[in-house]
Amino acid sequence: MQSFLNQLVYFGYFQSVFLLFIYLFSAKTRKNINGYIAFFVLVLMIGLTGRVLYISGIFGQDYRLVTFSEFATLLFGPTIYLFTRSSLLNKYFSYKDVLHYVPAIFYNIAVTILIILPTDEILRARIESGEQYRIILLLVGIGLIFNISYWILSMHVFLKFKKDIQNEVSFIVKSRFFLNFLIAIGICLSCWFTMYLLSIFGVQILNRSNWQVIWLSIASIILFIAFYGMKEPQLFKITPLITSKKYTQSKLTTTDLDRLKTQLETLMQEKKPYLNNKLLKAELAEMLGVSNPEMARLLNENIGMNFFEFINYYRIKEFVVLAKSEKAKNLTFFGLAQEAGFNSKTTFNKSFKKLMGASPSEYFNNQNI
Repeated sequence: MQSFLNQLVYFGYFQSVFLLFIYLFSAKTRKNINGYIAFFVLVLMIGLTGRVLYISGIFGQDYRLVTFSEFATLLFGPTIYLFTRSSLLNKYFSYKDVLHYVPAIFYNIAVTILIILPTDEILRARIESGEQYRIILLLVGIGLIFNISYWILSMHVFLKFKKDIQNEVSFIVKSRFFLNFLIAIGICLSCWFTMYLLSIFGVQILNRSNWQVIWLSIASIILFIAFYGMKEPQLFKITPLITSKKYTQSKLTTTDLDRLKTQLETLMQEKKPYLNNKLLKAELAEMLGVSNPEMARLLNENIGMNFFEFINYYRIKEFVVLAKSEKAKNLTFFGLAQEAGFNSKTTFNKSFKKLMGASPSEYFNNQNI
């Protein structure tokens, strides 16, 4: 088992070196790929370096070499968070973001003082007294709390993005791949947390093999993300819009909002902008002659729907009309839904059932169509 894990360590390490080589020497890759993915790979390489040096025996079997990998521990969490923020909110790296990595500096100094610098005699005495195990538990606990905190922040950014995006676009933004990435990281952290709790209660599970499994799981996720990031860079370029500002400064009166509601209904009936399956709220606001925040206020206060719901309401109405026309003889329900502006079968079915109280087939069977 240990031999197999060692081979995986070698594989992960050389793959990370290979990917960094591609990133550094391919201008096209650097242009297309999110820079945080490259930094992920660099952190991974740092994390695996100590293990490679130890199992290779190049510098002897000094377990301090494995400890060198701890230098990467507090680099993962901030990078996950900044990567999430960059992909979803289109926020680029600034000098202030360096502050997220400051704790890693102090953590690595502590690791150096407590584990790497002490002599063999001091370490043996600590091991015999149990002090060394308590030190390891302390360091592991710090790393665990730190990384889980940043993972929670990342999930918060993702969930808020998913909620806010429905106020801006009329279509489903494909973010499932990104969610799967966060879930996979969360599973690894959960395993780490479980191992830590068991260790606190006396179950000696913090051994070298178990730690390698955690490291290799994280390594596999990062390598997978890096390969896909280079192959399909658009996967992580999610944000398709400019986020709307709050409408607290809107000077529209109640009478203005009522007038705009009437104009909007006329616009939707005559020009049918909802047939554009990539329609943005900013585009509809421009057609109505109001600002994006004012459009948000109009929808939320006077109509009682977010943008996503409002546009799909008109698409469902259009679909019902089409389903009763001659086109229905040559097209499936989803084909008609696409004609009405939908670009997702799932979105169409959910929207239809929410509005009409039944699936399309059930509804039209009841209508004897």
